Amino acid sequence: MTDTLGMDRGLAQLSDLAPKGYALGLHIRFASAHLMIQTYDPRWTEIYTERGYMLADPMVFWGFGNDGAIRWSEIQLPDPHDIIGQAREHGLTYGVAVAHGPTSSRTIGGFARADREFRDDEIARISEIVRQLHAASEPPEQLTPAQRMALRLIAQGNRHAEAAALLGISESALKARLRSARDRLFVRTTAEAIQRAQEYKLL
Repeated sequence: MTDTLGMDRGLAQLSDLAPKGYALGLHIRFASAHLMIQTYDPRWTEIYTERGYMLADPMVFWGFGNDGAIRWSEIQLPDPHDIIGQAREHGLTYGVAVAHGPTSSRTIGGFARADREFRDDEIARISEIVRQLHAASEPPEQLTPAQRMALRLIAQGNRHAEAAALLGISESALKARLRSARDRLFVRTTAEAIQRAQEYKLL
């Protein structure tokens, strides 16, 4: 189950360690992250997303093939789109890539600064925080029967009042079950909870 307080503290520390921002994909499964946090310059994030750079990013390639950490300047992989060069134009001049976890549920992050290379002690600290966040954000292996049934009824198109009546509980009790399911799946909306539960085959 996700430890939200620990997550928030860890992410705040990463922001301090990476002044030009970071992108962190936690538990990447089936080419989709359980949780994705981006604090890079929004203009760079927009370009990166629009052009589908994740599929060609040497940092991401490195992250899927290696465990540990490496400075961007040390990655010896093809970069045909000059992604690292383009990132530099947006202030992401120096960076470090960190990868952790099994291939089936991988966590990969990129962390940037504009002024200098990351020191070894900073890389070690970032790596430790990433490992802690990976552990804290482990996707649930199951939902409770009550959470599962509440999500299933909403997924079938029932309104809150209808779903509550079918379960023989109050509407506020139903909403409490949906809220606990959202918390467990670390999402904000019930629609996202349904989608994620289906992705993880929990419904």
